Amino acid sequence: MLNAIDLSTAEGQRNSAMLETLYSSGLRVSELISLKKSNSFFDIGFLKITGKGNKERLVPIGTSAIKHINIYEESIRRQLKIKTGNDDILFLNRRGAQLTRVMVFTIIKQLAIKIQLKKKISPHTFRHSFATHLIEGGADLRAVQEMLGHESITTTEIYTHLDRDYLRQEIMQHHPRA
Repeated sequence: MLNAIDLSTAEGQRNSAMLETLYSSGLRVSELISLKKSNSFFDIGFLKITGKGNKERLVPIGTSAIKHINIYEESIRRQLKIKTGNDDILFLNRRGAQLTRVMVFTIIKQLAIKIQLKKKISPHTFRHSFATHLIEGGADLRAVQEMLGHESITTTEIYTHLDRDYLRQEIMQHHPRA
């Protein structure tokens, strides 16, 4: 999906940076659209996120996402006439205002259509993939809980069950005595 983004357009550059950020940091869509430039600490690879209940947390961000954000800021965002009150918002629409949740959903839906993806996908799919891939890679459940901003570890444990289902499926598919 990320490879299907048209990087020759301003919106494509922004969308690439946004989706890389969603996948790299596991943000909620509300956290993405309200992400502030002043809360982006790319030199140390972290974002300060204000999540549910106005709780703040530090979340790592990957180098690929940082690269795409820097390109977006240097070549696209800098050219925008930014509306009053949006100076510190990282991702803006072409009119220089904060993006809406609906717009992020629309961007993802259009990309899914473009690549003929039959599955239903949303911004939460990127958050889900972030958590699942961390757990499948052996990440500590408590660390994933902290990064996702989950109040309860039981919410995060959902992703371990998905991992077990995947393992069960692999056994059923590939083991001669399944």
